[in-house]
Amino acid sequence: MHVTRLIAIRHGETAWNRDARIQGQLDIPLNDTGRWQAQRVAQALRHEPLAAVYSSDLSRARDTAAPLAQALGLPVHTHPGLRERCFGAFQGRTWAELELEHPDVVQAWKTRVPDFAPPGGESLLMLRERVERTFTELAARHPGQVIAVVAHGGVLDILYRAAARVDLQAPRAWAMGNAAIHRVLWTADSGFALLSWGDTRHLEEADEAGPRDEQAAA
Repeated sequence: MHVTRLIAIRHGETAWNRDARIQGQLDIPLNDTGRWQAQRVAQALRHEPLAAVYSSDLSRARDTAAPLAQALGLPVHTHPGLRERCFGAFQGRTWAELELEHPDVVQAWKTRVPDFAPPGGESLLMLRERVERTFTELAARHPGQVIAVVAHGGVLDILYRAAARVDLQAPRAWAMGNAAIHRVLWTADSGFALLSWGDTRHLEEADEAGPRDEQAAA
């Protein structure tokens, strides 16, 4: 049985992460901390026998993947299926603003209503279908190999649930920090299986305050 090993990485920090502002599919760049985190990821994974480096096509993910790919002499392959969840009309807003103006929306978000979608955005059901399809596609290209995939909080949350067999509506009880490293296995017969999650040892010098957007998962 051919196993694909996936090293999944959340993009580095952005200014909007710090502000708990919903990024969604808006193309927000890394800040200075995020660029430092990207270098630390590259340093931590420089000896991994990677066959390929994949990334969301949004710049905060692509620019997190670039130092790792450069260190290993590989290109970055972008895939739109790895983009963050689309939050439609709520992209660019803060959670504090939504609490005041749309408490019903925040309640639907907190209770993880599967078919709830912001105006013009994706529901959790839509996101799960897209993310699982994309990761399966990428993993199936590389049986017996190791690949790195740089994506977003909401995307990696779906990957965790698939690998750990956690229901879509279960409250999140696992870390989702910027530039954290996660390891997952995939086989055609069994799908995804969790190896390890939330490794941030390579970021020990980072700001202990950490990301402020765990609910935003952007």
